Amino acid sequence: MDISEIKIPEINKDLYNRIREGWDSVAKPLDSLGELEAIIAKIGSINGTVTPDISKRALIIMCADNGIVNEGISQSGQDVTRSVAGWMGKRKSSVCVMAENSGVDIIPVDIGINMEGTPDGVLDRKIRKGTGNFIKEPAMTMEELDRAIHTGMELVRECRERGYKILATGEMGIGNTTTSAAVCAAVLKLCAEDVTGRGAGLCDEGLVRKVAVIKNGIDKYGLNDINLNVEGEAGIKRIMSTVGGLDIAGLTGVFVGGAVYGIPVIIDGFISAVAALCAQRILPGASQYMICSHIGREPGMRIVLDELGLKPVICADLALGEGTGAIMMFPLLDMALRLYTNGLRFRDTEVEQYKHLI
Repeated sequence: MDISEIKIPEINKDLYNRIREGWDSVAKPLDSLGELEAIIAKIGSINGTVTPDISKRALIIMCADNGIVNEGISQSGQDVTRSVAGWMGKRKSSVCVMAENSGVDIIPVDIGINMEGTPDGVLDRKIRKGTGNFIKEPAMTMEELDRAIHTGMELVRECRERGYKILATGEMGIGNTTTSAAVCAAVLKLCAEDVTGRGAGLCDEGLVRKVAVIKNGIDKYGLNDINLNVEGEAGIKRIMSTVGGLDIAGLTGVFVGGAVYGIPVIIDGFISAVAALCAQRILPGASQYMICSHIGREPGMRIVLDELGLKPVICADLALGEGTGAIMMFPLLDMALRLYTNGLRFRDTEVEQYKHLI
């Protein structure tokens, strides 16, 4: 399937404006909940209702290993991916603990963990046991990339059939801040230094090595020579298959699926933001269905969000991953939505309603 040929509907702008007008009727200063008001309006316009429903929500966590860890770009080895995914399967990892009181269903997915089988409690959608070391070989084949993207899309379809109204994204995979920085630099034609961070705590020497590895990968496959205005989806897929990761590919499919199946999808940190960027480049307009949770610590994240035209809500220097920043959005959205639906209206007070003067 040529994803770029899929036609997705524009979000209902009339409904969006009606919800914004509904916010104006709440007895408070105009636009005083800032980005939260816009997000509630976006969710409603996607849901197709002036009373948005986000009561049934899930977090999809793509778990995969990356062969590039063999180049010493991380403090940890691939065994950590397997271990944390196992905790997710038992609902004991960091994000699972944080999600307990937010009514978020956790859907951990093995899309490429380097192990035989899949941890108990984790959904088996394994494409292969980890990607190749992109300094020596492409991360994956084009066929594997397509399977990973369509896996993400299929998961969204299944979630919609099960009644989910909103999804969040997360990932687990040692080395994936390297793969995401490589994809980001190649797609946006940026210097590796501008988008590469310390991941899970690299020292100065480790960061220099990480940047060099990314540069070498981009040069090896001639990714700076790709003209995305000409090559389009094929060019993005070439970048993703050579220096990307299966978690990024799967999450790209989740963001594409959100647009195709009409479900808002929350971006977590840098890795999922890069996947969102790839989805938007593959399927223009997909960003209408995306919600940004926070501004992560990796330096490339703000660049990606600016490219997508999205604003973060949470600015807390987060760098945990797993979807932890994304699920932090739910209590905020719940509170905002409660005010929108149950808040005191100007018509029920003696106060004249504020008016937009500009």
